[in-house]
Amino acid sequence: MDLFDKTTINGMTLRNRIIRSATWEGMCGPDGRPTEKLAALYGTLARGGVGLIVTGFAFVRPEGKQMPGKMGLHSDEFAPDVERLTAAVRDAGGAIAVQLVHAGGQASSETAGRRPLAPSAVKVDQFPEVPEAMTPDQIDAVVSAFADAAGRAKAWGFDGVQLHGAHGYLINQFLSPLTNRRTDDYGGGIEDRSRFMMAVYHSVREAVGGGYPVMIKLNAADNIEGGLTFEDALYAAKALDRAGIDAIEVSAGTPASGAKGPARARIDRPEREAYNLSLARGIKEAVGCPVMAVGGIRSFETAVKAVGPEGVDYVSMSRPLIREPDLVRRWQDGDRRPAGCISCNRCFRPGREEGGIYCVAEKKEREKKEKKP
Repeated sequence: MDLFDKTTINGMTLRNRIIRSATWEGMCGPDGRPTEKLAALYGTLARGGVGLIVTGFAFVRPEGKQMPGKMGLHSDEFAPDVERLTAAVRDAGGAIAVQLVHAGGQASSETAGRRPLAPSAVKVDQFPEVPEAMTPDQIDAVVSAFADAAGRAKAWGFDGVQLHGAHGYLINQFLSPLTNRRTDDYGGGIEDRSRFMMAVYHSVREAVGGGYPVMIKLNAADNIEGGLTFEDALYAAKALDRAGIDAIEVSAGTPASGAKGPARARIDRPEREAYNLSLARGIKEAVGCPVMAVGGIRSFETAVKAVGPEGVDYVSMSRPLIREPDLVRRWQDGDRRPAGCISCNRCFRPGREEGGIYCVAEKKEREKKEKKP
């Protein structure tokens, strides 16, 4: 496989094997309505050559919102704004999928507007407060909300949807024995802990049909004591593959995973890159659907090796494309220098304070150069 192969995922054409992995941009209104600023960002990424843009995580119900400025796909009123966003990508020759999420216990009363919902009312480090255990009716309502959001996504011009089953959010919370202590059909062994995830997938598939891409971002391990293990994640991946999932993006970690969290710092040399690749390869060996690896990919050489004969199908990047939205185009044009991202994670601060993320390090470097006589 070549990094710049043209491929398809259930009819969705990708011009290369490089995915812009989802991140929170902080560029939506208080109600979750996307802004022109966000549409412009996605248009820029499309012009920069990325194969597929996965949006920042979009909440399917208001109580599933975690961060300010986060996109919502819960309201029919957002149709014109979302259609402008997808048109911006389409006009630039790109492809875009929306990532659907419910934050569950990682929301807060402030952002959710109520006590957060989770599989169980447990006190764990990744939850800002003790959540409310979901009733069967609440579970059914959230499953339906995923389906409704996916239907809107298809109608409004997204090329596909991705379910967020990683990083400690609700689907991952059901999968994890640390956060799922239920004794009903949704708790216990991994088969029952997978039940919510499978219900979400089947409801979404029914809403969008068999010819529309439905993907998932899945933790292959929570990297935390008592959390989801690789063995259980492998069971979940196989179940999804049998059910017809179109692609699995493999990640790992939660906000409580410390140095082994989802967005690790100091990815400053090759041996620190692609920190989830071995997990992704393990998933790839067990499933037939395409597999994407995310986490710390910074150099062209690492990306090429990742999609090599014994690798995965796609590589995903997020922080490097915050600093260099044209990174893929640069690599394709022959400039194979590593991404300029220094993995400092300061890009998220202006998302809270200035209405949108950007590379703080690059801005400081540019301002320093401009001040030189």
